[in-house]
Amino acid sequence: MKKIFTLSFTLLFLFSCSDDQKKAESNETVVSVRVQSVSRGEIRPFVSASGKIESENSAEISTRMMGYVNKIHVKTGQQVKEGQLLASLNNSDLQAKKAQAEAGILQATASFNNAKKDYDRFVNLYSQQSASQKELDDMTARFEIAKAGLESAKQMKNEVLAQFSYANITAPFSGVITQTFVKDGDMATPGMPLLSMEGISKMQVTAMVSEEDISMVNKGMQATVRIKSLNKEMKGKVSEVSQSAKNTGGQYLVKIILDEMDTEIRSGMFVNVQFPLESKPEDKPFDKILVPENALVKQGQLTGIYTVGNENTAILRWLRVGNVYGSQIEILSGLSEGETYIVSSEGKLFNGAKITIQ
Repeated sequence: MKKIFTLSFTLLFLFSCSDDQKKAESNETVVSVRVQSVSRGEIRPFVSASGKIESENSAEISTRMMGYVNKIHVKTGQQVKEGQLLASLNNSDLQAKKAQAEAGILQATASFNNAKKDYDRFVNLYSQQSASQKELDDMTARFEIAKAGLESAKQMKNEVLAQFSYANITAPFSGVITQTFVKDGDMATPGMPLLSMEGISKMQVTAMVSEEDISMVNKGMQATVRIKSLNKEMKGKVSEVSQSAKNTGGQYLVKIILDEMDTEIRSGMFVNVQFPLESKPEDKPFDKILVPENALVKQGQLTGIYTVGNENTAILRWLRVGNVYGSQIEILSGLSEGETYIVSSEGKLFNGAKITIQ
């Protein structure tokens, strides 16, 4: 009886395990994928450099006077027009200087008018031979001094009025406020940045080119700019090439003006720039293994790609990659010509995942 019970329990356990295995196999997800064979591509020679996007016009707004900030009229990210009021500084001391200058003008005007009357009278007396040459010369000198005093008083007022422009800071061009460095009530000093702004009408790329490649980059040549975060390519033209790397650690600054504007482009975005080189008829293009960059898998510092293994499983293989060519990247090792890799999937891939090829 005991043997029969043991045998029955064993059979029940085996049937249960078999059912669990069938359920696990039936619940296993099969990922639908698109695949492609590894092939070599011909690449024309070019110079590659890294850089970032910035506005063609940018400025840090400061003042030439000392005073408390009454009000900052703009916020970070706000678009402004040329001449728009950005910040106001306390100008009570300027108001006092203006009043003094106006009082000085009144005093100088009175002295000038009195000297002019005396001068005109002595000119008539001298013509009637009723005044000496010495008396006329003295009166002429007095008149000229009064005239210069009045002009000096007027220029002093102009100087005070010019300082009012430093108390009311306006936008030097149309653009967007990128940062505010002070707030209401802060003390502003001469030369201290109050705000920074950038123009939005034109964007440019600043790239750093190595000393080995700078001789092949010239002003006016075309360039291809790839914006990494947006996965976009744009065309541009080299506008400036630095002649010195003294302050840039052996890297030469190159500026590229973009041919078109895009609303998604923002200042500070990192880019990869390619300067295509002129090739001679006898020059042969480079022969390289290339795969789409969006097919790669990144984990920290490692770069890999899913290949198709036995029994239609996804196998993650680590690679050593080289230069970027547009939307494709060079494979230095880890893949061989003719092998099959996964370009995209309709589900989450992992090492050993079951796949079905579209």
